[in-house]
Amino acid sequence: MIDSRRQRRLWNFAGVAIAAGLMGYALFAEHVQGYEPCPLCMFQRVAMVAVGVVFLIAALHAPRTLSARAYAALGVLTAGIGAGIAGWHVYLQNLPPGEAPPDCGASLDYLLDVFGPLETIRMVLASSGECTEIDWSFLGLSMPAWVLIWFVLLGGLVVIANWSRCGSDS
Repeated sequence: MIDSRRQRRLWNFAGVAIAAGLMGYALFAEHVQGYEPCPLCMFQRVAMVAVGVVFLIAALHAPRTLSARAYAALGVLTAGIGAGIAGWHVYLQNLPPGEAPPDCGASLDYLLDVFGPLETIRMVLASSGECTEIDWSFLGLSMPAWVLIWFVLLGGLVVIANWSRCGSDS
């Protein structure tokens, strides 16, 4: 039987693999399939990398008890932020045509250079016309909808990996 610490490590490495696979597909969709990511897509990528990093550090550390629960909380926080961004993106994509925000026109790099990071975050989350376009879908769901689903699943996985049975191997 696998001890709970080793099992925790395996679950965390599974989370790393899932996050890396999702990022790999995002890069494939951009560079091979030609889909241009909007600013909200880029923020979702940052959040996905952050979730993957939490899983990686937890896997390498393989802590016991309280530290494992800290990784669970941090993982839920990062997955929750990503889910919030993806949820906002899905909301923007589903606005009626007359209510859709106008095209923002500027790239994320330009916005960061001109306005700085905090103002760029505010502007991108407020609205972005290109973020309302649905260029890719699978089973009737847009890419941001799938990303939202994956953030929720990864948030659950980080809890399963790091919260469960934490007190049994102290």
